[in-house]
Amino acid sequence: MKPSHSEVPDSCRAVTELLNRIGDKWSVGVVRHLGRRKMRFTELRRSLDGISQKMLTSTLRGLERDGFVVRTVTPTIPPRVDYELTELGRGLWKPVTALGEWAQKNRRRVEAARATFDALNEPRAKLHGSSMTG
Repeated sequence: MKPSHSEVPDSCRAVTELLNRIGDKWSVGVVRHLGRRKMRFTELRRSLDGISQKMLTSTLRGLERDGFVVRTVTPTIPPRVDYELTELGRGLWKPVTALGEWAQKNRRRVEAARATFDALNEPRAKLHGSSMTG
């Protein structure tokens, strides 16, 4: 029997919440890029293919709130805003980089596994309609 939400220890909920923050679609990419150097908003946005201005703003605010990123405003005209990883963020950069290297190394194996799965399950998908949901 699966425990109810109220029975899950607080530490598990906290870890899940943190993993959701750093494992979302854009946070890993932001951490990856800022791990190399400090960046301005526009150059970070250009580095992250497909991210909207609104989503990058939201992602940076979340990472800043959680202590991974620091935002520095230099009072020039126009103001210069830079983002960089904090000490906590640099600690996160190491496993993010390792995960990226693992993904790059194993990408072809995953693609082969998907192709095998899809080929084996294609007849079943056709039998039950055009899409399989689980």
